[in-house]
Amino acid sequence: MKVVVIGAQWGDEGKGQIVDYLANEAQIIVRYAGGANAGHTIVTGGEEYALHLIPSGIFYPDKIVILGAGMVIDPVALFSELKMLQDRGIDTTGRVFISDRAHIVLPRYIQIDKDRDAARKKPIGTTGRGIGITYSMKSDRDGIRMADLTWREKMDELEKGDREFLAPYIDRLLSMSIDLSLYLVHRKNSQVLFEGAQGALLDLDLGTYPYVSSGMSCAAGAAVGGCVGPRAIDKVLGVFKAYSTRVGNGPLPSEFDPGSEDELCRFVRDTGREYGVTTGRPRRCGYLDLVSLRYACLTNSIDSLVMTHLDVYDTLDEIKACVSYRIGDRIVENFPASIADLNAAKPVLRSFPGWKKSLASALTYEEFPEAAMEYIEFIERFCETPIDIVSVGYDRKATIIRKSPWTR
Repeated sequence: MKVVVIGAQWGDEGKGQIVDYLANEAQIIVRYAGGANAGHTIVTGGEEYALHLIPSGIFYPDKIVILGAGMVIDPVALFSELKMLQDRGIDTTGRVFISDRAHIVLPRYIQIDKDRDAARKKPIGTTGRGIGITYSMKSDRDGIRMADLTWREKMDELEKGDREFLAPYIDRLLSMSIDLSLYLVHRKNSQVLFEGAQGALLDLDLGTYPYVSSGMSCAAGAAVGGCVGPRAIDKVLGVFKAYSTRVGNGPLPSEFDPGSEDELCRFVRDTGREYGVTTGRPRRCGYLDLVSLRYACLTNSIDSLVMTHLDVYDTLDEIKACVSYRIGDRIVENFPASIADLNAAKPVLRSFPGWKKSLASALTYEEFPEAAMEYIEFIERFCETPIDIVSVGYDRKATIIRKSPWTR
């Protein structure tokens, strides 16, 4: 069975935590897009780990993890991350592979990335990790892939500094290189978990362009970056937080008002630890945007949703969610492509009573307070998509499974 986990908002939804949990029943975990610009925080055994390239399933000693064809690989970041894991007692030997079609991030791309974003009249707010430039080089057919490291003519075309940078990494990279499509064909009876990066609303085509990532963070990207046909995908899970966040520039229609709702914003940001794993930047916060969440469900064929950070709302008297937008004199119920419309949009909010009780002690969904269940079930009806998993904390044991994604 092949299951895809994507972010259903603007990234930072808790995908890594959910993949880590679900990986217990998988044999292979494939990350299919993005690069070291992504950040996943995993808490296991009382220890906290920050991952940027390695799929979250690495913490299970019997799992294989693969960096897919849609990824862009920074060798410095990759081997630094592998060393961090080894130093902390996580044996990765023989368990980490890279698709031979994945592209490589070169150091000069990182500087180009920073310079290009700084030169924009309206910066996108990239992480400055060279990711967008690597994807741009890929589109221009000037990039270098894992498979090209043994192609003499291609290597000779690179600048001298590029060749000198790659030289000490080539043998190590090649030892991890595999034909991903063939690898998965030979393991067609395995449980495979495909891990996305960023979120559906940052997808190059489906997201809030140009304020998007450069890769395919949508569910369809799992087929391309995972080297399988689209009909091989059995199920798509969309992860979202009980509220909305965004890092960097771009529209966030349900964002808390910086004047009247500054205290609420600080509470959500600090309680939810809403600071970028990769950059450390504080995330912009707002009410749960159900208009955009429903759009993500529709455009990604999301079979079921995974809700995280619900416990952040434990102490609030009242909870609100955005159910439509007011744009000028219009009420808009669908997610527009126009950035001008999204920038002008004001959230139309629906209020829900708070539950005023800690969710941390709940072991089953039935133990949730009635008000928490009402909030969850309204979201299900609005998005016409079931919420099968709810997370109320950072540890694996804080994950409530209503229906296992590994059931057909």
